[in-house]
Amino acid sequence: GKLHYPTHVCGPLFEEELEFWGLDANQVEPCCWMTYTIHRDTEATLTILDKLDIEKENPTEEEIARKFGWEEDYVQNDLSFWQKTKPKVWALFDEPHSSTCAKIISIVSVFFILTSILSFCLKTHPNFRVPVIRNITVEDQYHNLTYWTLDKSQTFPHDSFLYIELVCNIWFTFEIIVRFIVTPTFPTFLKSLLNWIDFVATLSFYSDMLLQHFFKDMENADILEFFSIIRILRLFKLTRHSPGLKILIHTFKASSKELTLLVFFLILGMVIFASLVYYAERLHANPHNDFKSIPEGLWWAVVTMTTVGYGDMVPKTYAGLIVGSLCALSGVLVIALPVPVIVSNFSMFYSHTQARMKLPKRRRHIVAVEQPRRKRLTELGSVRGSSNPNTNGSNGIQRNRMNTIKGSQHNHFNPRSNPRGLNGNGGGPG
Repeated sequence: GKLHYPTHVCGPLFEEELEFWGLDANQVEPCCWMTYTIHRDTEATLTILDKLDIEKENPTEEEIARKFGWEEDYVQNDLSFWQKTKPKVWALFDEPHSSTCAKIISIVSVFFILTSILSFCLKTHPNFRVPVIRNITVEDQYHNLTYWTLDKSQTFPHDSFLYIELVCNIWFTFEIIVRFIVTPTFPTFLKSLLNWIDFVATLSFYSDMLLQHFFKDMENADILEFFSIIRILRLFKLTRHSPGLKILIHTFKASSKELTLLVFFLILGMVIFASLVYYAERLHANPHNDFKSIPEGLWWAVVTMTTVGYGDMVPKTYAGLIVGSLCALSGVLVIALPVPVIVSNFSMFYSHTQARMKLPKRRRHIVAVEQPRRKRLTELGSVRGSSNPNTNGSNGIQRNRMNTIKGSQHNHFNPRSNPRGLNGNGGGPG
């Protein structure tokens, strides 16, 4: 016979039936493989969502105690003052929806993050920069002349930005110290990339402030300001307050293979078409040739394949135009193929998240399929062990189970199988 997967049966239940009757799951026909593996993908998705911790409901005291490893002390009501206080402080900074105070702290944190980013961007605007005042002394044979002048070629940010960033970084310093003290486990805190970004960004501000204070006339100040760009990465801290951003970031993680494949084909196309357009433009004498080398052609290739079309470099020969057309068409195909997979992953995570939000909290976490199976097999084993040694009881259980399944399938697929009534004589059941 052939084993097909019924689409109206839940996946774990079908697997339980296969295991009960001693059938191998690999015996499912190839036409049902996709349907058979859907529930496995769903379970993997739900497991990932459990790890993302995007629920907005308040965690219970028991869940917090379990997170800190104090579940036994909580059950025995033997928590110390520090054990009672530490989770509450932790919830204020890491669980924005746990209380009203936590929501206020979350709003304050987001305000300082946005203020810091806005200040970092505005201080580069020419209207908010101050030219350097230089003291120039001119010597001649009669006397020395000293005067002050403004050097507009070199400017520095207004002092108000320093005070704004100082206030913001004082809050960031306070926040990271408190979160480090009340963290449930230090290894988990140190493994978090967001914590390292916050620490390095805060440290870069204090280092820049010290260097500007002690080395005001340093010529390489612009280079040091370049390293302060890491403060922009503080925007990723907003993922703590937005479930949608968490889902988006994890979508890119789940689509890493497709993104890697996309980058590989882009690089492959860049090298091929940059080489082709370079030699195609050299086939004819052209004094206005824009492609002086293959590395310069790489820029043209990536701009063309991504359909940006910047226009600073264009082919002028017929051979170059043909190469450019092929490059644009290849770029459309290369980019269009992996994108639906990424969109599908995001839609899957987002739809499951919305469905979980509508469920009671106690039903959001999944139970592994193997646990009920082992329990069911253990119960059946105990029934078999307590039955007659000649296994008549076991055969009776299997016979009744098969009759029940057949009867349900018969009634489901052929509701008019007995039109004459239950007594089979053409009359009513009476």
